[in-house]
Amino acid sequence: MKRAHTKNKNQRLLIVLVAFVGLMVGAAYASVPLYSLFCKATGFGGTTQVSQTVQPVASIDTKERRITVSFDSNVDPALPWEFTPEVKNVSVKIGEPVLVKYRAINRGTESVVGTATYNVQPDKAGAYFFKTQCFCFTKQMLKPGETAEMPVEFYIDASMADDRSMDDVQNITLSYTFFRAKDQSKAHLKQANISTKSPSNPQE
Repeated sequence: MKRAHTKNKNQRLLIVLVAFVGLMVGAAYASVPLYSLFCKATGFGGTTQVSQTVQPVASIDTKERRITVSFDSNVDPALPWEFTPEVKNVSVKIGEPVLVKYRAINRGTESVVGTATYNVQPDKAGAYFFKTQCFCFTKQMLKPGETAEMPVEFYIDASMADDRSMDDVQNITLSYTFFRAKDQSKAHLKQANISTKSPSNPQE
C-alpha cells in the first residue's frame, strides 16, 4: 500500500514538472514580442517612441527647459556606405518639433539596400523621445556613388518636465547604425537594369 502511494506521488510530481517546463517554454516564445512591446511603451534600452503628431507644450515653464540632442552615426563593415549627420548637435526646447538630416553615400561599386537601427542615450530618455519622421522606418537603396539626404523629425515630450527622475538629463544622444539588408533583391534588379542599358539609349 505504501509503495502504491509513493508511485502516485511520483506521478503527480512528474505531471507538475512537465506542466512547469511547458509553461516556461511558452513564456520563452512569448517573451520576445512582449519584451518588444515593453521597450516601446517604456523606452527601456533607449527605444524611442513613434508619433504622427506633436503633443502641445504643457506650460511656459516647460518651454524654458532646453535639452542638447547629439547625433551619432555608425555603419557596419559589410555595408560600403559613408553615413554622417549634417549637424553634430542641436539645442531643443521640450515639446517643440525639430528637423535634422543625415547624409548617406554609397562608396561601393554596386547598388545595395541598407537598413538602420537606432536608440537614444541615456536609456530612460527613450520614453520621452518621439520621432514623427525617420528614414529608419523603411529600407534604403543607393546606387554606386549615389548620395541621399535622410531627414529625421522628432520632439521631446513635454511631460518629461514633470518626471523628477529626468531632472538630471541635460543631454540626449540619438544614435543610428546602418546594416546591409538581408533582402538585396531590389538592389540586384536595379543593378541588372543598369548593366543592360544600351549606350545608344542613355535615357532608357
